[in-house]
Amino acid sequence: MLVVLLLAVPAAFYAGSEWQARSSEQRTETFEQMQVQADEQARELDELRQRVAVASSGEQLAHQSNEQSRQTIKLLEEHNFKQQQELAFYKGVLAPDSKVNGLLIRSFDIHPGESAGGYRFKLMLSRIGKDDKPLQGRLNVQLEGSLNGKVKSLPLNQLSGDLPEGSTDKAIPFAFKHLQAIPDGGRLGELRLPAGFVPKRIRIKADVEGGKAVERQIDWTDG
Repeated sequence: MLVVLLLAVPAAFYAGSEWQARSSEQRTETFEQMQVQADEQARELDELRQRVAVASSGEQLAHQSNEQSRQTIKLLEEHNFKQQQELAFYKGVLAPDSKVNGLLIRSFDIHPGESAGGYRFKLMLSRIGKDDKPLQGRLNVQLEGSLNGKVKSLPLNQLSGDLPEGSTDKAIPFAFKHLQAIPDGGRLGELRLPAGFVPKRIRIKADVEGGKAVERQIDWTDG
């Protein structure tokens, strides 16, 4: 009986190690497939945006057809962002041994809306490192640019109503364990720039409760 038990221990260890290796390979393969799909969808979105822009300027499409294309773009953008969220999660699973722990301001995506001065946006936060405790704190998101030739900074809260409850000009609350998108629910937020405002960058500062503040500056792009 003792011999059987001694033989069973390394066998069980080997089986467990083999299962972990196979599980890791499956996650890696899933991540790579998702990355390919996301890249292909991003290219399709760019092509569709270009076609709609050309059609709108040249009035080559009927209004109904053009509106259908715009709705298709919106749906594809939302689906693509959900894929990006899943990819970010997989990156955390596949690389949990980061030497840095804390909050990561992952992205601020911006796309033109249907009317002049209107845009759709999505802000995504994630965590890095092994720590599994919930992260919470406040964001200060400012759009920097110029208004009628003068330097101007506008808080995101003044430009959009699609922010978490309790948001102010200098504090947008967040609380999450792995990922958080603003707005949530897989949808894109709407923002409107005032007439004459030319955006240049988005400046984001995150004050994390019990942790270090994180800042990121993102150049404004509307494609």
